[in-house]
Amino acid sequence: MIRVALRGLAGRKLRAFLTALAIVLGVAMVSGTFVLTDMIDRAFNDIFSESYAHTDAYISGKSPGFTFQGDQVAPPSVPAGLLPAVRRLLDVQSAAGTVADESATKIIDRKGKPITTSGAPTFGFGIDYSAPKFNPLQLTAGRWPTAANEVAIDSGTAGDQHFRVGETIKVATLKPVRPFKLVGIAQYGTVGSIGSATFVTFTLPAAQELLDRKGQLDAISVSAKPGVSQQQLVSQIKQVVPLNKVDVRTRAQQVKEAKKSASFTKIIKYFLLSFATIALFVGAFVIFNTLSITVSQRIREFATLRTIGASRRQLLTSVTIEALVIGALGAILGLFAGIGLAEGLNALFKSFNNDLPTTGLIVAPRTIIISLLIGIVVTLVAGLAPAVKATKVPPIAAVREGATLPPGRLAPFLPYIALVLVGLAVALLAYGMFVNTLATAIRLLSLALGCLVLFIGVALLSPRLVPVLSRFVRPLAKWVMLGVSLLVYPTRLGIWLFRRGLYASGLAMGKRLGALVGGLLMLLVVGPAVLFAAAWIMRYLSTAIGWGFIVAVVALEVVLFFWVIVAGIRRIRGRGFPSEFPSVRFDPATDRLSGENTRRNPGRTAATAAALMIGLALVTFIAVLANGMKQSNRRAIERQVKSTYMLTSANGFDSISPDAGNAIAKAPDVAVASNVRSGVGKAAGSVQQVTGLDPKTISRVYNFQWKKGSDQSLDQLGPFEAIVDKSFADKKDLKLGSRFALLTPKGETTPLEVKGIYKAPPFYPLLGAVSISLPFFDKLYERPQNLFTFVDVKGSPGNSAEASLKRELTNYPDAKVQTRSEWIHDQDKDFDNFLILLYVLLALAVVVSLVGMVNTLVLSVFERTRELGMLRAVGMTRHQVSRMVRQESVITALIGAALGLPLGVFLAVLVTRALSQFNVEFVPPWKNLIGFAIVAMIAGVIAAVAPARRASRLNVLRALQYE
Repeated sequence: MIRVALRGLAGRKLRAFLTALAIVLGVAMVSGTFVLTDMIDRAFNDIFSESYAHTDAYISGKSPGFTFQGDQVAPPSVPAGLLPAVRRLLDVQSAAGTVADESATKIIDRKGKPITTSGAPTFGFGIDYSAPKFNPLQLTAGRWPTAANEVAIDSGTAGDQHFRVGETIKVATLKPVRPFKLVGIAQYGTVGSIGSATFVTFTLPAAQELLDRKGQLDAISVSAKPGVSQQQLVSQIKQVVPLNKVDVRTRAQQVKEAKKSASFTKIIKYFLLSFATIALFVGAFVIFNTLSITVSQRIREFATLRTIGASRRQLLTSVTIEALVIGALGAILGLFAGIGLAEGLNALFKSFNNDLPTTGLIVAPRTIIISLLIGIVVTLVAGLAPAVKATKVPPIAAVREGATLPPGRLAPFLPYIALVLVGLAVALLAYGMFVNTLATAIRLLSLALGCLVLFIGVALLSPRLVPVLSRFVRPLAKWVMLGVSLLVYPTRLGIWLFRRGLYASGLAMGKRLGALVGGLLMLLVVGPAVLFAAAWIMRYLSTAIGWGFIVAVVALEVVLFFWVIVAGIRRIRGRGFPSEFPSVRFDPATDRLSGENTRRNPGRTAATAAALMIGLALVTFIAVLANGMKQSNRRAIERQVKSTYMLTSANGFDSISPDAGNAIAKAPDVAVASNVRSGVGKAAGSVQQVTGLDPKTISRVYNFQWKKGSDQSLDQLGPFEAIVDKSFADKKDLKLGSRFALLTPKGETTPLEVKGIYKAPPFYPLLGAVSISLPFFDKLYERPQNLFTFVDVKGSPGNSAEASLKRELTNYPDAKVQTRSEWIHDQDKDFDNFLILLYVLLALAVVVSLVGMVNTLVLSVFERTRELGMLRAVGMTRHQVSRMVRQESVITALIGAALGLPLGVFLAVLVTRALSQFNVEFVPPWKNLIGFAIVAMIAGVIAAVAPARRASRLNVLRALQYE
């Protein structure tokens, strides 16, 4: 039976390969994720281990011990006076101080704009180069800075911007932009790339001046004398430093502490693995459907085996072995494909300017084991039901023409089981969304299981819906086929002309040349131009879909070019034949037959459509939810901001120097400029954003919805007084006159009294939960920086006023002035970019579903070989056969869209309802949803290309003899 199974696979190579392909993409995503994140982890490990390789003790400011929005709050600086005291210790061999800032140092590109890093650090270092053992950087060109006007920069930026040693570059810090001589190019140890991050290294005194650390250091690295352990050295240092203000760690402890900053790689790993799970889930549907069809087509083969003595267990073993081989093949191919996909994922992140440090290729044993295990297990589980079904073939079926499998015992109860599963899924989703006391892991698990069960329940229910949906979408499919035929008609006409010029006999030379030239023009110029125009129009429905179609048209142009070359080679070799003249018209016969074929086996059609349904449902869910968030974000900003202009950082979310806000306030056209500082603190026991406001101007540019207090109480805001957001006040039971404590990153606790309570939009509050006066904020926080500045101008805003504002910012290239509407538009672009990233990752699931549709159609053509031969024998043309198969595919795709789009909207409604406390609105993007439906239709047409071509080329006589 093992030999039978293996020979059966060998005889059906195409089917086996297409089935394995369904699991390849999911496994590739798994292995690619592990390879990429292992490369990132190795890069960070190398950076940290090499940075502290010669450090035995590390002194830094006392960590505040809290995080905000997933980021560790940076510790304060330490007094530079600690360094001499440490150097005098008996067990100290050497010690050096460093300055390190993660956000204030921006390299200016050749166009005068700051190099954007999309949230990655922009390091500014001050290093004592006389102690090279503590220098984490390694020169690749030039030398280290020795003067205040000299710098060295990272090799990645130098390469991207074509900066060379010896030229002058500009760098912005907490001071106005300055020119520096580039004297060196460096990298982190042996790590050649630090992703989209940048660094600039100054002399230590220059860094202290530029980064507002006069008399301060961010860290002190210490090495011990021979024979002194790290723990002994740390104990000795602790005797001479103020332990209430500094932390002293051994090398191992500091490496462990530093690695906390790279913990976000786990988020990336789980984020990518979630999309791999989706692709594998869709692939399981495809494998189940393919093996089910294969078992149905092999009834007489299985019955014959039963007749000559094979037991049910042997049949089960045979089909299981087939699934095992297919799974192993798919897992191996997926493992190797994942290595290439890792580079693709890294390139994808780079295209969004979110690339991370990486090292050379790493394929860990864990990656190999998990990839192979997942591929095989998913295939075996998906193939279990078809394998069991194969055991139910009776021996008598060997002599019956058109024998079918008997229905299973649970077949009558499947609709009820489906309804129970849908109800269970809704309950799981509601539990995960609306129960507030759940742990994060339980909540995510409940939501994931709810989605999986919902998809399975709808898939089980869909066979009952297919006959109705098929009748409903068939007329639409007819018009879709007509529309597609019109769009591709110039291309088809070009193919006909070109083939006529190549292969037609009896043509005069002039007509032959005319056909060849006309065919090439239609094929490579006119046809792609028509398709390009249609793709360009699609951009008005959805930018992402429009660009996707444009890329597809370019790919088609390349394919057509190579087809022309291949056709010419075939003509030289004496092969090929002219094609039928293309026509564009309705065909009632193929229209009716295609609809009947999709209803003939509702279970098969439903399983094929279910794979596409899942991908479309998830895309729809994300699009609807994101559009609601965009609208909520827009309305939240409009509710809060009264000013005409906003001053922000160039990337929109970094802090900017207060000097930039002070400079713009001096512009002659400015009526009011109100700075907003931002920091983090532990207020009343919970970590919150704290903002510093100008009490005299903020109410003129920001709209406060007062619940307690008024603009007058804000005008009189003094030291040790605060205004708070209503949600924070409710959680902490604060009222006017209540007192609470604020712990700042410096480790100092300050009492504050509530002087006002206002209600901020919960979705995107621009101010912190706690706001204090700007002068008092500057006393509590080291190196205070602006989050943004609200600006109003005298008279009406216009180009001259905006130009006046920009002139004042010449020395602050990292600051950007925008109108309120422009700022909102930039926020929308951030949403759109993230959406495109999600669409690209979800495209894997859609591709897998397309593989499933191709599989089903190919197997359907095999199954209906005699039927197709009979249709050809009674007069159906090749074009009609091809059109019938394509329209079947479009109907199946439309059924998937009819199930997936409402399902995605339903999930979005649930999540929107769960997020109602944040004022997230339900605003379906109707143009996008129409675009998704069009994508489904086009997907159906593309999936049918190869099966339709095969069906149209069947030999009529052989088809009539096929069994």
